[in-house]
Amino acid sequence: MTISIGPSGRSRPFMQVDVFTDAPYYGNPVGVVLDAGGLSDEQMLRMTRWANVSETTFVLAPTEAGADYRVRIFSPVGEHPFAGHPTLGTAHAWMAHTGSDQGPVVQECGAGLVQVRRAPCGLAFAAPPVTRSGPVDAALVDHIAATLNLDRASVIGSQWVDNGPGWVAVMLRDAAAVLELRPGTVDLDVGVVGFYPEGAELAYEVRAFFPKDGGTTEDPVTGSLHASLAQWLTGTGRLTAPYVAGQGTALGRRGRVHVQQDEEGAIWVGGGTLTCVVGEVWA
Repeated sequence: MTISIGPSGRSRPFMQVDVFTDAPYYGNPVGVVLDAGGLSDEQMLRMTRWANVSETTFVLAPTEAGADYRVRIFSPVGEHPFAGHPTLGTAHAWMAHTGSDQGPVVQECGAGLVQVRRAPCGLAFAAPPVTRSGPVDAALVDHIAATLNLDRASVIGSQWVDNGPGWVAVMLRDAAAVLELRPGTVDLDVGVVGFYPEGAELAYEVRAFFPKDGGTTEDPVTGSLHASLAQWLTGTGRLTAPYVAGQGTALGRRGRVHVQQDEEGAIWVGGGTLTCVVGEVWA
């Protein structure tokens, strides 16, 4: 009997990293292919769908001056110019693979150059600028409320918070309302936020929904959404950094997203990163 080692191609280093957690299997996993040279778009998308996690990333040689590596970020529905937990997970994997454990690093992606540095919580990235911000049309807020099975009056705020994936955010009265939410079928990427009482461990709870295969999928912990939410909430005076936000509670996860603001006003989004799988993939 002949046992095949893998498909045609060659072995490539691979890691699966849990992000925004200090305990394994409580965050959001990302698969990282550390030597993706020569792979086609179709191969990257097919491997991502097979891996069946929120995103899989593919590390390539940089093409821009100052970048340490280039990354392409795929979800099962296509490529994203930027995403938060894949950024931290890829930086973690690249630093471990190359022995550059101290950082900082500069990541090249579809959204440009993104800085990643060590932080007390683990790793943190500098939030990229939003590509679409501002108020949401009233008719669209009505539509979002309907797809989330919410009474329109329960939505007390809304904002475009798109920094690549396409996020639009709605605010509910409190974190309890966010956790009680039972959405219907969404047709765009929607983030939902609600504040915890003053003095609580967490500033607010987030849930993130996006359409997939004709239904609704909930993301465990979403760095890109937290980055643009932080820009909205601090920019409007609703909140001051530093603070910690939660996500994944409704899914049995324990995501913790640490937000800081530096002296220049830049938002940094960070969390714990843990290696859960080390090996190789064949492609």
